[in-house]
Amino acid sequence: MQTLETTHPKLLELKTRLAEIHDIQAAASLLYWDQATYMPPGGAAARGRQLATLRQIAHEKFTDGEIGDLLNALEPYVADLPADSDDASLVRVTRRNYQRSINVPAAFMAKFSHCRSQCYQAWARARPANDFSLVRSHLERMLDFSREWANFFPGYDHIADPWIELADYGMKAVDIRTIFAELRQQLVPIVQAIAAQPPADDTCLRQHYPEADQIAFTHTLLSQLGYDLQRGRQDKTLHPFMTNFSIDDVRITTRIYEQELGQGLFSTIHEMGHALYEQGIAPELEGTPLAGGTSSGVHESQSRLWENLVGRSRSFWHYFYPQLQAAFPDQLNHVSLDTFYRAINKVARSLIRTDADEVTYNLHVMIRFDLELALLEGTLAVRDLPEAWNDRYTQDLGLTPSSDSEGVLQDVHWYTARIGGMFQSYTIGNLMGAQFFAAAIAAHPEIPQQIAQGQFHTLHDWLQTKIYRHGSKYTPAEILEQVTGQPLTTAPLMHHIRQKYGELYDLS
Repeated sequence: MQTLETTHPKLLELKTRLAEIHDIQAAASLLYWDQATYMPPGGAAARGRQLATLRQIAHEKFTDGEIGDLLNALEPYVADLPADSDDASLVRVTRRNYQRSINVPAAFMAKFSHCRSQCYQAWARARPANDFSLVRSHLERMLDFSREWANFFPGYDHIADPWIELADYGMKAVDIRTIFAELRQQLVPIVQAIAAQPPADDTCLRQHYPEADQIAFTHTLLSQLGYDLQRGRQDKTLHPFMTNFSIDDVRITTRIYEQELGQGLFSTIHEMGHALYEQGIAPELEGTPLAGGTSSGVHESQSRLWENLVGRSRSFWHYFYPQLQAAFPDQLNHVSLDTFYRAINKVARSLIRTDADEVTYNLHVMIRFDLELALLEGTLAVRDLPEAWNDRYTQDLGLTPSSDSEGVLQDVHWYTARIGGMFQSYTIGNLMGAQFFAAAIAAHPEIPQQIAQGQFHTLHDWLQTKIYRHGSKYTPAEILEQVTGQPLTTAPLMHHIRQKYGELYDLS
């Protein structure tokens, strides 16, 4: 297969320009990482200007007409190449991104970026204060900008479609609604059947676990699972995320609660799944639009695969639980593996998405997706969002948030990025992750036993070969079809849920 080591002069020029843009975007990402980790609060105003400046410069450079001229000049060259060659893929993906970007004025992007920074800082104050009013006006501006951006792409069927396609290429609101309806129909009876039974005992997770000891143990997990700490690092933040500045600098963040062990463990494994994807991209794609995950949904498939299908499995803890007990002897020496396994897989209606179990998690996503569509449509005003949020939780999960922080303020997404296409990727990722994992097991039936022995190389290598190394060369639909032989389906995820939770609960 041809690689990006071409000597074609026009492609070399395009690569040089794209590398410059990538460097500017990486600098902006580094400033955001600092804002979300170590930046003093007083730096917020200046940081907003700095991010807006860098993002405007990157946007202007990418939408320069000379990029379009280079792409046009390269069409005869790539027409004779295999569609999956690196060079043809680079031109194809760059053109797709270019066509999208030239629709949006650079001045708009700068204003939108500044709005994001202001909104994030307001959210960071509002969440601990349990006070939505502190961020409401900023979120209203975020909604205005989100609508304006969508309208740079006329001809959509739903105003959310441009945002959904940005995150999950090839999908629209109608597609998401269809698959969500199918999934919801299957999940709700299972949730109801489990909720009617006595809850699992998870008190072993709700003891005092010192922060430093938790972080030390998560480093043990990261090293053994394959995260390269020579090309990454872990830090604390309000809302965990992964970011990368190059293939060789892929960082994760986590959130530690000293009175609840699960948050630190599973947020770490989740973000590590994202990072393994980015660290596994082929080095020759560095500095180009191909050097990144192909979509939010495919990215989430990796974080959810490692967090849930691996990290919450009995095989995983057969190996790691003795190490966890050694790290926390006072808390866990008297707790059996079976009790711990049931605790980390407790199914219960809850208010917090990031704490939700595998069975109820997607219901949280569906609530957010519906509210997001209503905000963009104008059928829901920002001032009414807290009430609408609480009503949906009461209706769908039988629980009503008692504060804004466990309600509408719990997720950072709308307050730091946009309103539109922000949440559906989590459920798409759950579906894809189950499909990918089933395909890996079919190819290598020994994987579960290897996991029980603390060996993850077969699974990691398979994922790197099939998914990671390709970056964004293929669309989500293409990579799913190539790896699993199927389009997106609910079947593998529902099989996993019925099998696993049928053993943990009486679902006969």
